[in-house]
Amino acid sequence: MNILIVDDENVIREGIQRTLNNRFPAYSTYLAVNAEEAVTQLRKHHIDIVLTDILMPGMTGLELMNLTRSMYPRVRWVVISAYSEFSYAQEAVRLGAKDYLLKPIGKEMLAEMIEKISGEIEQEREQTEEAELLKLNRNYLREAVFQRWAQGLDIGRFDMTPFMDSHPHFNLIMVKMESDKVVQLEHFMIENVLGELIEKHGQGFVTIYDSKSLLGLVTLPEGGTITSLLEELRTHLIKYLRVPFQIMHTDRIEDIDTVPGEVQRMRQASSTQVYEHYASGSDQSIEVALQYIRTHYHADLSLEKVAAIVYLNPVYFSQLFKQKTGAGFKEYVIGLRLEQAKQMLLNPKLKLADVAERIGYQDMRHFSQLFRKKYGETPSEFRQRHRMDGIEKPL
Repeated sequence: MNILIVDDENVIREGIQRTLNNRFPAYSTYLAVNAEEAVTQLRKHHIDIVLTDILMPGMTGLELMNLTRSMYPRVRWVVISAYSEFSYAQEAVRLGAKDYLLKPIGKEMLAEMIEKISGEIEQEREQTEEAELLKLNRNYLREAVFQRWAQGLDIGRFDMTPFMDSHPHFNLIMVKMESDKVVQLEHFMIENVLGELIEKHGQGFVTIYDSKSLLGLVTLPEGGTITSLLEELRTHLIKYLRVPFQIMHTDRIEDIDTVPGEVQRMRQASSTQVYEHYASGSDQSIEVALQYIRTHYHADLSLEKVAAIVYLNPVYFSQLFKQKTGAGFKEYVIGLRLEQAKQMLLNPKLKLADVAERIGYQDMRHFSQLFRKKYGETPSEFRQRHRMDGIEKPL
């Protein structure tokens, strides 16, 4: 049994791994700190169960689950949720997650859940594994051969007749990205979205053309047009991608020998076509950022780090954050921390230094200065003012 643990907090991630290694020594566990690493592990290993945090750098656990479940339908998902994210956990269950775990995670509950899910997987695997493996290998071979054919490379003695019997006519769709960073996660998103739309509108497949391009082939039913498929594809990519992209396509092709030339034509056309890039899902991006800030307000929360979590340029993220919240990023974080500090200061058992550390400040003097600037009194004065004979007054 292969289990993938996806969480950006080392303590949670490694704690789950230790528990599983102790209770299930025969199982293999793999780790990922974000969705991009999770996709790499899903492609590299035959993962049976994914335990995923909800709020992570780059993409939420819900988005990861939603984007991968069609390509890995046999994977069982369990979400890890803090109390402040409980509504997200409920949504994950609605999307098909087997269950959710609330932080802090109980070892016995975790072990019982894994044991139950493992039993379900073993029972199902006996019936379907051999047929699925055969189909998967056949698909990989077909797509690898077509990829070489599209690039104008030699395919040896491979017989294309069965391919032509399945696709007597087809359209090609190319999606090309523009980015100076590795776009492995974006590759996966496009492959998943385009693959689902091809199945919805006709039949075909998607293959990786190069490090920044994917090529889809779709055979539409007689009378069908590619327009609606392209419109849906553009809508989804605007929503999910955080990098500029282009969509090119061919007219109906009936002669497979013309494929290499048509692909080259699309690539040449991309040099003059404008890239599409939208501030897509801006409200959702800021909501994810706010949820992350509320959960991790005590940790390192630089503008650059949180912007990276939602895959936005830091300068643009800063402008968007202020537009959506009415406050600058630094101002918002300080305000949230100090509001938490006010609640903690009502607990007489907590030292002022403990309060400062719990909200993310190691420097007690700096904490006091920020508190006084915002509320007009020091933390000590605030605490004293809210005491009446040893009984805390409500705020």
